[in-house]
Amino acid sequence: MTAALSWRTDRIVKEGEEKQISALLLTRVRVNDPETYKDYMARSGPAIAAFGGRLAVRGATPEALEGADDGVRNVIVEFPDIETARRWYDSAQYTEARGFRAPPVADATFLLFETAGNLGNV
Repeated sequence: MTAALSWRTDRIVKEGEEKQISALLLTRVRVNDPETYKDYMARSGPAIAAFGGRLAVRGATPEALEGADDGVRNVIVEFPDIETARRWYDSAQYTEARGFRAPPVADATFLLFETAGNLGNV
């Protein structure tokens, strides 16, 4: 049986347990070489976990509620805070992984967000 999740602006509540999420990373990737990209995927997950990150979405097909899906791979990663996310991105472990998705393997955009709760929104 899967646990019910309810989302608020800055928290995930799972089975009565509340966890603060301070930073979200949205990555949009156009994969040009799927075979080589597998090497990146094998290295990026452990690098994310090493910095307390958690994959919330990884390549799932989105439901387009408005507009058209552009076919770009979407990844959303939760980090404990924005500074940890920056340290992850600049780390030796992730720099090595990043080398396996550099163009022409894939074209990527990485957008880092501080959650609304940390900005004073309720």
